[in-house]
Amino acid sequence: MERVRFGIIGVGNIGTVHARYLLAGTVKEACLTAVCDIDESRHPAIRKVVGEKVEIFTHAHDLLQSGLIDAVIVATPHYAHPELSILAMRSGIHTLCEKPAGVYTAQVQEMNACARECEVVFGIMYNQRPNPLYQKVKDLIDSGELGEIRRSNWIITNWYRSQSYYNSGGWRATWKGEGGGVLLNQDPHQLDLWQWLVGMPVRLRAFCQFGKHRQIEVEDEVTAYAEYENGATGVFITTVAETPGTNRLEIAGSRGKVVVEEGRLRYWRLRESEDDFNTRWQNGFGEPECWEVTIPVAPEYSEHHVITENFCAAVLHGKPLIAPGLEGIRGLTLSNAMHLSTWTDDWVNLPFDEQRFKQLLDQRIAGSVEKQVESRTLDASGTW
Repeated sequence: MERVRFGIIGVGNIGTVHARYLLAGTVKEACLTAVCDIDESRHPAIRKVVGEKVEIFTHAHDLLQSGLIDAVIVATPHYAHPELSILAMRSGIHTLCEKPAGVYTAQVQEMNACARECEVVFGIMYNQRPNPLYQKVKDLIDSGELGEIRRSNWIITNWYRSQSYYNSGGWRATWKGEGGGVLLNQDPHQLDLWQWLVGMPVRLRAFCQFGKHRQIEVEDEVTAYAEYENGATGVFITTVAETPGTNRLEIAGSRGKVVVEEGRLRYWRLRESEDDFNTRWQNGFGEPECWEVTIPVAPEYSEHHVITENFCAAVLHGKPLIAPGLEGIRGLTLSNAMHLSTWTDDWVNLPFDEQRFKQLLDQRIAGSVEKQVESRTLDASGTW
């Protein structure tokens, strides 16, 4: 195999993004050969996007059994991700799943077990991981440059979404259709990066506000506090109803502090560690000498095709994945725990009680109501 033949299941907004870069040849070791969308009324518009040479299917099973593809990108609403990914894997198809991999952690564990059993490559579309800004932060942490991590804060409130956005899909922002709100739809990348950089907490307490600013069932505002094994703490704040929004990650360690904001990385380095200074300093007021250090960082990017390119390298050459399927569990663990903490009005220890979470989620699904959908069409730019 010289090139990976891709299919796409779900040709909405994000599925169209994947189709366009594959058709443009942006990923040299990949090509788009087939797509699938269950809504046949969309097929004529999809045909305008993918051209005449790409086969269009209505049912995923037919696509997976067509012999036209080696790999698939699953880009449907969240609840369908596990079922379709497992169906693909059992068909011997390498699977790249959009975020989040599932709605609850047990689903993603099943997906990973299936990938091992079927001996296929399974990756998650965490396209923020290759971002040079976060790559550099991870290097500063892993190399020990920041010392022991003591505190992390992520304020991610630039996810503004109007009511019309939620009205554009009956599944959007419902427990039955999406399984959550800002944590499941907008924040999976940040939750993944948060744990990727500073690790998983041992317990957390969260306050999710459901339908506070929008007429939706699920959370549109969240504040969470996390504690880590070494005594470090973390805060995660997010909403869809704040403008102008903020995207600021701040990580403080015993040897300095790093801040990522507005596409820029700032790093303050202590001349000596805070521990060493505190041990020797005997003059009352004072603090370690600190320098703001300029660190060369490549321009920021978060292109989806970088993950797909890496996925192809894993399929064709056995290279490690940037975001393997196992990584889909950790960020989802955080969002599940935040929901569980709010529902039980209590601290949640990690790992948490998955059965209890599923029981409480099912109660909300049982009372979920699908919204009226606004009529939409696919325009010339490929946007619904």
